Amino acid sequence: MKVTILDDYFDTLKTLPCFARLSDHDVTIFNDHVQNTDALAERLKDTEALVLFRERTKIQGELLDRLPNLKLISQRSVYPHVDVEACTRNGVLLCSNMHKGTPSFAAAELTFALILAAMRQIPQQMAALQAGTWQIGVGHTVQGKQLGIYSYGRIGEAVARYGEAFGMKIVVFGGDESCARAAADGFSIAKSREAFFEECDIISLHIRLHPATTGLVRGDDLSRMKPSALLVNTSRAGLIEDGALVTALQQGRPGMAAVDVYEEEPVLGGKHPLLAMPNVVCTPHIGFVSHEEYETQFSDIFDQIVAFDRGQPLHMVNSAVWEQSAAAR
Repeated sequence: MKVTILDDYFDTLKTLPCFARLSDHDVTIFNDHVQNTDALAERLKDTEALVLFRERTKIQGELLDRLPNLKLISQRSVYPHVDVEACTRNGVLLCSNMHKGTPSFAAAELTFALILAAMRQIPQQMAALQAGTWQIGVGHTVQGKQLGIYSYGRIGEAVARYGEAFGMKIVVFGGDESCARAAADGFSIAKSREAFFEECDIISLHIRLHPATTGLVRGDDLSRMKPSALLVNTSRAGLIEDGALVTALQQGRPGMAAVDVYEEEPVLGGKHPLLAMPNVVCTPHIGFVSHEEYETQFSDIFDQIVAFDRGQPLHMVNSAVWEQSAAAR
């Protein structure tokens, strides 16, 4: 099959052991990011199987309508960036392993790294040292602090375990199922939404983004946080009401934020208000960006291509496409 891989920024995939699984296929890799429909249509005109790096490129109907050779989109995790209806209309099968029950330790580790970096002012202190000065302030330790996990899923659980190892008090808020799992693991459950935002020293968001969770964290939630509190978001920017985080930080509640995700990505040219705020630590959506996590994710993605080529597709999202093609055969 003619396989195209988009957005491999650092040409990493060829270095992974799992890349050998595509040895029988004709593989083209693009290392830059392109969203323009005309440019993508030209790049993908001969593509039969398309590999996506999470949500880096949106694959919408206007593009899919122009790709008559495309048979398969293979990716991992959620797919808000893919127009599933247009895939089905064009006979394109979407396969995506949702990896339920498998933690993303890379994302969990980055979350805790951001907590430590923000609390101890590590980026700011380093910048001061590079600028020729010395200490610029006094940070905070995390031992004994109350770490709020909103919600206790695959990544939230891993972050809670890290916090526990650092001597933090873990409090969980979320849906009934999430809270029940956390309680069964011995963690405290917030008395109420208001208490969660008012009492936690650090709140970390670990919620899937879909229409029902868009804007889930509101401005009045953030305004309840302590002036010394930290809000961490390594999930999705859309979980927070549009503009609410910048406004809340300007008003001093919470006093700090650490974010890895943004409304529109990539963020280029430093054009995002959070980047100009001295009480915010920002990273460029690197929660899943590690060699080890890539090996885990792309093993699944490449397996889906091999399985499709053998006539035994895995993790089908729009299985009607396969059923229709099977009937035609």
